[in-house]
Amino acid sequence: MFYEAAHGHGLPHDPLKAIVAPRPIGWISSRSAEGALNLAPYSFFNALSSKPMLVWFSSEGEKDSVAFIRQTGEFVANLVTLDLADKMNATSVDAPRGVSEFGYAGLTPAPSRLVAAPRVAEAHAALECRVTEIRRPVLLDGSEAGVTVVTGQVIGVHIDDACLTDGLFDSAKAQNLARLGYMDYAAVERVFRMRRPRWG
Repeated sequence: MFYEAAHGHGLPHDPLKAIVAPRPIGWISSRSAEGALNLAPYSFFNALSSKPMLVWFSSEGEKDSVAFIRQTGEFVANLVTLDLADKMNATSVDAPRGVSEFGYAGLTPAPSRLVAAPRVAEAHAALECRVTEIRRPVLLDGSEAGVTVVTGQVIGVHIDDACLTDGLFDSAKAQNLARLGYMDYAAVERVFRMRRPRWG
């Protein structure tokens, strides 16, 4: 099949999120200027580069995460793994402002080293970030897309030593969770290697 995005697909659900998958989940923890805590999963999340270490997430609509991050200029991206899937899903609840998703999901806010926003103590890895850019992408006609993209520079990294194998972070051991389309998720269970080809 083929469809023009402007005219719709005619399918039961939008296939875009299933096509652009699997995607890592940005489990973003933030603290407001007044000290309120927020924890929310974002399926539009990834790393931009490793040197410097930059990550980004995109929020469809300006939610508490973005509002708190605008106030403080920092956040933590926590790793979602299979053992935390249900708790991650619980933090996607549309709780009113002032209700901490940490408490709602039964998670522990742990102090970060370099930012005021807490990390998820149960997470096997966490990236402490300071904001480098908050932008609102535009459409072909120049109008705003209604999406906010937050980019952060990673200034501190927490790793659970139990997830290291021969000095390497072991995604299969941690069972990193990825977002697929619709209500579907996948966990890393099998890893294989391929070397990049060299010309000549």
